[in-house]
Amino acid sequence: MFEEYAVFLNGGHQYVAAANEIVRLEKFEAEPEQEVVFDQVLALRDANGFKVGAPYVDGVKITATVLAQRRGPKIIVFRYRPKKHYKKMKGHRQDYTEVRINSIQA
Repeated sequence: MFEEYAVFLNGGHQYVAAANEIVRLEKFEAEPEQEVVFDQVLALRDANGFKVGAPYVDGVKITATVLAQRRGPKIIVFRYRPKKHYKKMKGHRQDYTEVRINSIQA
């Protein structure tokens, strides 16, 4: 069985994506239904084999459509020191951009 996928760089993070897959990326400015292109492809697996870039694979682009700008679930950070009357509670929700990978053009 054969599956084409690519490893690309966005916002300092590496993501693995295949065509028609929904990926959550680090938040970047884009409107919903906007097309975006990722050209910093680090590795590519296709019918010709596996290619690794140095640092990027030449001539490979990933096109995607922005689905939404969303926020992740709340994460509770609780600090506690026993016998010292110290308690501190804080919440955090990470912003992310949800995209659908349209195609990987080699």
